[in-house]
Amino acid sequence: MQLIAFAFRNLFRNLRRTLTITCTIALGAGALFCFDGFIQGIQEDFKENTIRAHSGNGQFHIAGYRDTAHSDPSAHWIGNYRELHHFLEEQQGVDHIFPRVSIQGMLTHGKQSVAGRGQGIDAEEESSFFTGLDIVEGHPLTDESNGILLGTGLAKAIGVSTGDSLRLYTKSLSGKIRKKDLYVVGLFETGNADFDNHVFRMQLLTAQSLLGTNLVESVAVGLSDHIYWDELSANLETTFPYVEGSSFAELNKIWYQHSMDWLDAQYQIVQIIILSIVLLGIVNTISTSILERKQELGNLRDNGESVWDVMRLVCYEGVFLGFFGGILGLLLAYLAAKGMLYQGVLMPPGPGQTKQCLIKFLFYPSMAFQALLLSMSSALLASLLASIKICRMSIAEQLRSF
Repeated sequence: MQLIAFAFRNLFRNLRRTLTITCTIALGAGALFCFDGFIQGIQEDFKENTIRAHSGNGQFHIAGYRDTAHSDPSAHWIGNYRELHHFLEEQQGVDHIFPRVSIQGMLTHGKQSVAGRGQGIDAEEESSFFTGLDIVEGHPLTDESNGILLGTGLAKAIGVSTGDSLRLYTKSLSGKIRKKDLYVVGLFETGNADFDNHVFRMQLLTAQSLLGTNLVESVAVGLSDHIYWDELSANLETTFPYVEGSSFAELNKIWYQHSMDWLDAQYQIVQIIILSIVLLGIVNTISTSILERKQELGNLRDNGESVWDVMRLVCYEGVFLGFFGGILGLLLAYLAAKGMLYQGVLMPPGPGQTKQCLIKFLFYPSMAFQALLLSMSSALLASLLASIKICRMSIAEQLRSF
């Protein structure tokens, strides 16, 4: 304990040197912490946009439906939806339940005709959850029985805007051609070009009427927190063995999961670069500082201190410097991110996206611990290497003038 106290007091013997080393460590720890928070913010924004604009936290289908091409897909739709709905209502974390059907059709307006992929939805229920569907014109689809909500790209291709009428031609499950006159209540944008250019939304009952069925293709859920998904999926599959659940990441593997994998790989590469720069900077600064003190350390050995005691003293000082520098860096990075950049950073559209996104820094305690541990480890490593180099010198060599 006496050696630790001595090491702590040594920090104040040369404040200029201590401040220089502390600032070097703080810069490295802060940069790593801030970059980590930025990447976490991007991933969280991507996750929320995927959940709130596309699939909810997950969906349930008849087992094998998604992985198999069926000649008659409707034969594998859910027939006992009411029973399934009642079960989901009783599960922890379930805030919303969204029955859906897919409907393919030709949208016509005047002389313009465009094929689209439709979603028959419980519009009133979905309007309160799917906030990732940015309504750029008009309003969300709620209780309008003949209303239709179009992606911006699809609306542009047809040449319609809010309030315009159009006609939907589709084929029922029995093969009959059916048509329905609808009017545009609004236009949405998710940032996913493929989705916005081809998808329209209409009332579930209207879609079922056109298809000639009362079945639902899938049941999506909106959870209060995604941590409930695994337990919910397991419980439902146990109670209804013929049903399987797919999380939002599985449902959006190309759009979401591949993007997350790409971001993780990019982050690891950049992290290695930052770590290398930080480590080199810290090691160089601390090593230079310790080598400048070789006469002082030589005096300690000349007064009877062992090589081991000198090395421990230097390493304790390094740990203290790493700790204080890391704390300073984390504090400055956090204040900068939550102060000057509290509104977030506006980023240009990413790959496959069409709209900008506002990224807010997102920090977790584990990230702070990791950055602090790195600072202390780097400082300890630098101190150890420098102390070994000095202790290999003879006492006379250490006491020699520069």
